[in-house]
Amino acid sequence: MYLWEGISEFVAVAENESFTLAAKHLDISTAHVSRRVAALENRLGTKLFYRTTRKVSLTEEGGLYYRHCRQLQTGLEEAERAITSLSGTPQGLVKLTAPVAYGEKYIMPLLSDFMVRYPSIELSVDLTNRTVDLVEAGYDLAIRLGKLADSSLVAKPLSARTHYVCAAPAYLATYGEPHSLSELGRHNCLIGNHNYWRFIDAGKERNIKVRGRLACNSGYALRDAAIKAIGLVQLPDYYVDADLQAGRLVSVLDGYREAKEGIWALYPQNRHLSPKVRLLVDFLAQRLAEQDAARPNTPQQAQ
Repeated sequence: MYLWEGISEFVAVAENESFTLAAKHLDISTAHVSRRVAALENRLGTKLFYRTTRKVSLTEEGGLYYRHCRQLQTGLEEAERAITSLSGTPQGLVKLTAPVAYGEKYIMPLLSDFMVRYPSIELSVDLTNRTVDLVEAGYDLAIRLGKLADSSLVAKPLSARTHYVCAAPAYLATYGEPHSLSELGRHNCLIGNHNYWRFIDAGKERNIKVRGRLACNSGYALRDAAIKAIGLVQLPDYYVDADLQAGRLVSVLDGYREAKEGIWALYPQNRHLSPKVRLLVDFLAQRLAEQDAARPNTPQQAQ
């Protein structure tokens, strides 16, 4: 037990970059966290954190120690999951991460339904567009969109998405409809996280650099600008499906549209997939499939 003293407090400070936030996370006092971390540093004979009035950050030694401690904590969490899974009733905490916009619109409502159905399960959800390390950060599950990087993570398909290039009827009436990728250069293209759009041309993937008067990392903001006839936009279907159906936007360059790409549930392959995590993954897959089946297939296209 002596060797474990201060470990939980140290990991919490490292992950929250704050003694105060770590104390809130652990539901203990800030003074207690500070004493435990100080005692740990004395025992190890090394400084684990750089402390300023604004920020707490790991030293080189602290970073090395954190990686080992995080693995130990994950092992303990896995041991608890393995035991609680024997009870027959799914219960306990599931920690997951998902992209912000897709998470807010699709994942969070389903998670609320899941919690109503399984009141013994707790969820900790981090909506972020950062690609977090599931093992190091102690996540059970991640929802990821699009093409996956090679990794040791297990990927289960949940749904799929399609990217549309679209514009308001008023914009097309004023500036005309593009019929080829070369015509994009004369259009005002609303730019997201990247200054290029993705297409399939003669069976090959192409990234076309675009330019325009508005660049923003919010898909909803770009959608709004497109509806107001400011320019063309390329967005996933879950942003623009309703607008395409209602005629507020129309789809263009359909012959160059990429094939659908996956929406995935990812989890570490060396992690025991507890019943509650498996239950959640299966629940999301079923409900997203039901939503896909109910979604209209044919968007409004330019005439």
